Amino acid sequence: MSEIDDAISSATGVQFKSQSSSSIGGGCINQASKIQSVDGRTFFLKINQASFLPFFEAEAIALKEIRATQTIMAPDVITHGVVKDQAFLVLEYIEEGRSSSGSQKNLGTLLAKMHKIEQPFFGWERDNCIGATPQPNPKTNSWSEFYRDHRLAFQFKLAQSKGRAFEGVQKMLESIESFFSDYSPHPSLLHGDLWGGNASCDSSGVPFLYDPASYYGDREADLAFTYMFGGFSSSFYDAYNQEYPLNSGFSQRKTLYNLYHELNHFNLFGGGYASSAQSSIDQLLSQL
Repeated sequence: MSEIDDAISSATGVQFKSQSSSSIGGGCINQASKIQSVDGRTFFLKINQASFLPFFEAEAIALKEIRATQTIMAPDVITHGVVKDQAFLVLEYIEEGRSSSGSQKNLGTLLAKMHKIEQPFFGWERDNCIGATPQPNPKTNSWSEFYRDHRLAFQFKLAQSKGRAFEGVQKMLESIESFFSDYSPHPSLLHGDLWGGNASCDSSGVPFLYDPASYYGDREADLAFTYMFGGFSSSFYDAYNQEYPLNSGFSQRKTLYNLYHELNHFNLFGGGYASSAQSSIDQLLSQL
């Protein structure tokens, strides 16, 4: 821990000597903890194996980019690096508060404001990960092409390497343009992994996002994932739609976007996510 203390001291310009460390649950990919110094300063620390450093670097870039939009809050990045055989990422520690109708409303409005900012292309400046799965982000002009090749097809290939094949995949991938016949999204900065566990509010009720898997894509992909595991209230959706109304075809594309996460969860955890993914494929094919 002394090497991480030194890295924090160097990054902040103030001597940091950790006095206590308490584990923070909720994640399944990294070890997370709250570290506190003898002078009472606290930081959020994430640790993984050394090979995970590029993903921590990508997360740091994403958090900085979210903050730079001056819309929704995200933790400040302190430092990152490798100590012995472990990669680490140190972030500002934000004391969580209790979610309310007001904080959910504010979350919806601020997320919509972030999504309104038009980005230059689909993809991102570098590849990153979703959970522990690599996520390729080559710069692309066509959203349907990007989503077909670098989201769905990529996950289907991973599943195939694990011995799982899905019915109707080729037909669905070949027909993906049909889901965008009357809808042409602009590239927005996405959180990329927006389930309830990655959005919160501070002790004053101000919402913030963390653990991003960011890239430039269709804002509907962020909104779709909020429905998969719940955790977002009607106040959130009403406020989002008031600030930046969704296209009428969103209800259909929501299944298309959550298929990516169903496949990723299968590739990470197995289990019943395969049947969920197949059900989504069947539903999408029935809509063609």
